[in-house]
Amino acid sequence: MIVVSTVDELRRARHTLASPLGFIPTMGFLHAGHLGLVRVAREQNPSVAVSIFVNPTQFGPNEDFASYPRDLDRDLHLLAEAGVDLVFTPSVEEIYPPGFSTFVDVGPIAERLEGKSRPGHFRGVATVVARLFNLFQPQRAYFGQKDGQQCVVVKKLTTELGFPIDIVVVPTVREPDGLALSSRNVYLTPVERVAARVLSASLRSARVAFQKGERSGEELRRLIQSQIEREPLAKLDYVSVADAMTLEEVDRIEGPVMVSLAVRIGRARLIDNEILG
Repeated sequence: MIVVSTVDELRRARHTLASPLGFIPTMGFLHAGHLGLVRVAREQNPSVAVSIFVNPTQFGPNEDFASYPRDLDRDLHLLAEAGVDLVFTPSVEEIYPPGFSTFVDVGPIAERLEGKSRPGHFRGVATVVARLFNLFQPQRAYFGQKDGQQCVVVKKLTTELGFPIDIVVVPTVREPDGLALSSRNVYLTPVERVAARVLSASLRSARVAFQKGERSGEELRRLIQSQIEREPLAKLDYVSVADAMTLEEVDRIEGPVMVSLAVRIGRARLIDNEILG
């Protein structure tokens, strides 16, 4: 496995890899969800590359950039075992050189849900993804459905900026009790970890209601909210039933929707979603 940390090293190493190349951008502190993306990429491409970069531009002023969990040695060991060919571990200055001032704005779709709760978040996500796409020149890129809005944003920028890249969205990987895997789960105490099951439980309730014929977006939002509010340790940030392509809230479900929520439990801010229809 080749490990590089500069753009020049990356470009030289990229030329040695067979195409098509499958690429997975990550912020490190890898878990089974990330390794699931690697596994799918390994099955579909002769070469697989991963970036590990905690991107400062997608964090707000009072968010956890400084304390975000990091363990590069462990990450590299896991990626080597998974058969990754190339890993890029740049510094902030390598991605954003002095004087860097070009950012990607994907429009109103980035101002909803996570974008509303975390202003500027998707400007940072879109910018770093576009930069990494340009550096790696992959044929396929892999993202987890757990970050549902991010998947929509990345598909939009890929289409509108004309990147010749297939975006592959891989289903959310969950713990046996339903909790979606996330690097931020490490923030949870044992008691909070039990409380965090309420996210996936509320989404399951919405799915059951949908399967029984419920088509009111407001009723599904109300169902999820009431379930979250019954958990004393959970503080609901938002709950959404939105068109799966535009992320506009729907009154009545007539096509695919993304049911999503964000919940604070202790230090952790957790997100999850389900696609219905």
